[in-house]
Amino acid sequence: MGILHDDVVIITEPEKEGDPSVITINCPDKTGLGCDLCRIILVFGLSIVRGDVSTDGKWCFLVFWVVGNPGTRWGLLKKRLMETCPSFSSASGISYYRHELQSPKTPDVFLLKFCCYDRKGILHDVTGVLCELELTIKKVKVSTTPDGKVMDLFFVTDTRELLHTNKRKDEVSDHLKAATGNAMISCDIEMAGPEITACSQSSSFLPSVLMEDMFHLEMPYELPSGLVTSSCVSVNMDNSLSPGHTLVQIMCKDHKGLLYDIMRTLKDYNIQISYGRFCSNKEETAILTCSLCKLMERR
Repeated sequence: MGILHDDVVIITEPEKEGDPSVITINCPDKTGLGCDLCRIILVFGLSIVRGDVSTDGKWCFLVFWVVGNPGTRWGLLKKRLMETCPSFSSASGISYYRHELQSPKTPDVFLLKFCCYDRKGILHDVTGVLCELELTIKKVKVSTTPDGKVMDLFFVTDTRELLHTNKRKDEVSDHLKAATGNAMISCDIEMAGPEITACSQSSSFLPSVLMEDMFHLEMPYELPSGLVTSSCVSVNMDNSLSPGHTLVQIMCKDHKGLLYDIMRTLKDYNIQISYGRFCSNKEETAILTCSLCKLMERR
């Protein structure tokens, strides 16, 4: 018995306008899989309004109801989700768990030098193309010369990990040419040195105080100091139902990326979800109920 490769990820678009799209994923399980899947969904500009997760420790079944970006490239989203799912051979639990203990590879940082004639909205067009091509901008420096030319330096990483190939470089250049037309003068991509890589990675996040000021509209019930009141968040844990699992219920105000934030925290602590259900109502209140299993260190 087996499962067809195309059935690993099934995306069902809504029949009526305003209804959520449904993403169904059926594949071998691994710690942090929910986090990785939620991150991809978030990168594509979608919000998860409901979710169901179930696993026996080796095989998992996940369903996400998503809303958001009307121009979502569903075919590309399905491809990225399938690439994230473990291979079927990993269900044996041998080489798969050894892979989990390995440190994640640091993505290579590339320097993209883009030169063009200045015009209104040029930076918006360029960053839009890079986002569509799944390039993550770690750092950018923009310079404008007195004669009306622009030199943009982008420090980027490639989600597909193919930017070292000429084919991928040509693809980026062709898309930038199509978006900017005759304004483009040149586009060069090269691997960044270790010093530049370390600098770009260390400065990729803004200070927490500045982040709170920028995104205060997404933070529920903020005090003037920028801190969130504890009364708007409820976290309940119950260890009495099972000797090997903890039942956790989280209730808080919803915001885009909430489920990913929770999943990422659980992944960082090497905690696996055996079963989970997430929902968000019209009052923007999110409720997550899940059964957690703390994985023991494997020697």
